[in-house]
Amino acid sequence: MHKKDKMNSFSLPFSIFKLHPKALLLEWNQKPSQKLLIEIITFKAELENKLKEISQITVGYHSLLIEWNKKNLSKDFLFSTLSIIYFSIDFKKPNSNRHWKIPVCYEGEFAQDLEWLSQKLNLSPKQVIEIHSRGLYWVCFIGFLPGFLYLDGLDSKLFFPRKNRPILKVPRGSVAIGGNQTGIYPEISPGGWHIIGKTPVVLFNPNKKPYCFAKSGDTLSFKAISIIEFKNIENKIIEGSFKLT
Repeated sequence: MHKKDKMNSFSLPFSIFKLHPKALLLEWNQKPSQKLLIEIITFKAELENKLKEISQITVGYHSLLIEWNKKNLSKDFLFSTLSIIYFSIDFKKPNSNRHWKIPVCYEGEFAQDLEWLSQKLNLSPKQVIEIHSRGLYWVCFIGFLPGFLYLDGLDSKLFFPRKNRPILKVPRGSVAIGGNQTGIYPEISPGGWHIIGKTPVVLFNPNKKPYCFAKSGDTLSFKAISIIEFKNIENKIIEGSFKLT
């Protein structure tokens, strides 16, 4: 593991760490929030637009990992360039990112933990569905699995610790709750979140660009659908006639 080499950041709202000759970490000294997320993704876009030396930028809850295509860029160059770009940005501009409506079936075998979780939360299954599907969620970043969206915005009424014993095969498309988060499993994988529904939407397609339809800064909401509607959408996806809005 590389030791963080902290650079002087003066009045910048983030600390700058040189992790590697070709990698730089920016860590904001704030708790994650929607306002901070907008600031981070706006800064990311400006960096990508203005610096040809960048090969990739990865978003975290309150950080940016910047990878360069050149080695040993000077500290003076890095600090002055980041400062100039950051302070030139108008962060009050309206957010131009997309909003996505994700269909979810909260019925039968798709919602294997819904009844149990509802009892633990002292809510009815219908109340859990209503609270979960009326929320507005922000895509913070994508990780854990390709296409796994880390979402902010779960109502505190639905907060509940993860399972003590994860299961080995969570079905693809499962919509689940764990701690203070909700998310969608893009592929079959182990997982310890409580499964309350399933979406037929494909979250990750390696044969299509972009590989995932959503990106950091997008917003997302869930729409409750029936099993029949689920099957209809699933068929349209196979036919290639379904369009996510």
